[in-house]
Amino acid sequence: WFVKNPEWFDVIVTDNMFGDIITDLGAMIQGGMGIAAGGNLNPEGTSMFEPIGGSAPKYTGKNVINPLAAICAGGMMLDHLGESRAAQRIEQAVIQVIPKLKSLAAGKMGYSTTEVGDLVVKHLSDKRHATSDK
Repeated sequence: WFVKNPEWFDVIVTDNMFGDIITDLGAMIQGGMGIAAGGNLNPEGTSMFEPIGGSAPKYTGKNVINPLAAICAGGMMLDHLGESRAAQRIEQAVIQVIPKLKSLAAGKMGYSTTEVGDLVVKHLSDKRHATSDK
C-alpha cells in the first residue's frame, strides 16, 4: 500500500533494513533520491538526520553533489528540536530553488554544489520570506 497510497502513512515504525527500503521507495515517489532526507528518531535520546542517498564517494571533491537532501535533513533536525519556524524557512527556500535546477541528479543540476547552497542561503536571507516569532 505504501507505493499505491503513500498518503495513508504519516509514520512508519520498522527496523533499519526495511526502513532503508521504505525511505528509498518514498524518495522515488516524491521526486528522487537527490532531495530526500531521513530521520532516525529516538524520543529518549539522540536522533540522527541524513540525506538518504548515501555518501557517493566517487563525487568527492568535484563540487557536483546536490546538497538539497542534506539541507532538508538539517531542516528536519531543527523541526525535531522544536525550531519549526526555522525548519519551515529552510523548506520554503528549497522549494524556491528546485525549479531553477535542470535536474536533481549529481552533475546534472546546471549549478555546482556550492552554487545550489548559495541559492538556498539567498532565499533564507531574503527578508520578504522571513517569519516572525511573534
